[in-house]
Amino acid sequence: MSKEHTDILILGGGPAALVSASTALEHFTGKKITLVKEDKYALVPCGIPYIFGKTLGSSQKDIMPCGAMEQKINIVVDTAMSVDIETKTLYAKEHTITFEKLVFATGSVPFVHKSFEDALHLKNVFTIEKHKEKIDALVAAIDTKEKIIIIGTGFIGVEMATELCSAGKDVAIIGGKHILADAFDLDMAVAAESIMKEMGIRLVLGQHASRIIPAGDIAQGAELCDGSIIEGELIILATGYRPNTKIAKEAGLKLARYEGIWVDEYMRTKNKDIFAVGDCCGRRDFITRAPSKVMLASTSASEARVAGSSLYGLKQLKGFNGTIAIFSTIIGGRTFASAGVSEQRAKEENIDCVVGFYEGLNRHPAAIPDASKQSVKLIALKSSGQIIGGQVVGDKEAGEVINIIGLAIETELTAYKILSLQVATQPLLTAAPTAYPIIKAAEQIVKASLK
Repeated sequence: MSKEHTDILILGGGPAALVSASTALEHFTGKKITLVKEDKYALVPCGIPYIFGKTLGSSQKDIMPCGAMEQKINIVVDTAMSVDIETKTLYAKEHTITFEKLVFATGSVPFVHKSFEDALHLKNVFTIEKHKEKIDALVAAIDTKEKIIIIGTGFIGVEMATELCSAGKDVAIIGGKHILADAFDLDMAVAAESIMKEMGIRLVLGQHASRIIPAGDIAQGAELCDGSIIEGELIILATGYRPNTKIAKEAGLKLARYEGIWVDEYMRTKNKDIFAVGDCCGRRDFITRAPSKVMLASTSASEARVAGSSLYGLKQLKGFNGTIAIFSTIIGGRTFASAGVSEQRAKEENIDCVVGFYEGLNRHPAAIPDASKQSVKLIALKSSGQIIGGQVVGDKEAGEVINIIGLAIETELTAYKILSLQVATQPLLTAAPTAYPIIKAAEQIVKASLK
């Protein structure tokens, strides 16, 4: 058993852990930083669906790089077993490490509904793990199968479906009334569904799977709530993730709603020497301040920058104020992106809001060869015009357009300010300055606010 001491101990190997380490390196020169991770090779979480199709095709192409940081910090590949808060000691299988400061960045593990727990032992039923060897096992199993069932209509389920379809598989996806329902309003979701149907993906929407049907040690399909059967040779449970907080809970740290580790705006737990970042920590919504189940690498990286710079004292008076739930994905060559609250969510939260929508072109003039439609939807407070949400459908540049909307949300920008936004436009790159979709959508908000 190896025994050592470190100044800063980071527990985890994903984006939150790496950003915590790199930020701590910048702010606290001279401090020894040790990162303990379970796997030698960590995968880029958002890239996992693309291992199963033509985009990447191999888990080896999805390895998360540590870069030059590997030479500057102590990386330990071991399985953490427990943490003693009183003595500031981590006990792993082969190492005992004492520390001054500890950052939990233990991520998340697949969430499986009780209806499916008894099917996890079946040979052809899989969750989407974040471990390379388990992903490789799923790739090998899929290679010999043609009819694939995906249960779950969130981003991971949809991306898995489109990638498997591109690889020639017969794919059915089962879920709620619409795909991506937590991120998009009905009009945007329906547009995405139309593309998936054109690709040949079978959408089984409107009711959930009630159970997985076993036949010996394999599953032969899924039964829906109405009793009908969807047959398949392999079933993937893309039913979300839950915080990986077993060690933190056993150590006595307070948990928040949805079982994430409770943290303040500076990512500190109740013990000011212990921090938590990423999917393992409790989150709140930036707009409503309600507890949030959103798990995103972009949110994790933001939290990690706050924690990494605050380990030995607060250097800024504004910490992390909540997730804006900013997403983007590609379906059939079209980008679907969202940030903040949707119009439907705003209504559910009793927010007095107005909506601006504009559909134009992403190039100018329309004769530019790769010109295509770009739709922008903005949601704002009626009283002030403050932007609280937005959705974009377009070509690949829509992934950056949503980042502009995300910035507007975080900086509490109003539609009135956006009207005077100066944008760099160029015929081959952007929409026209006379009809820039974000500005035109803001114009609709101002018009609606005056009614």
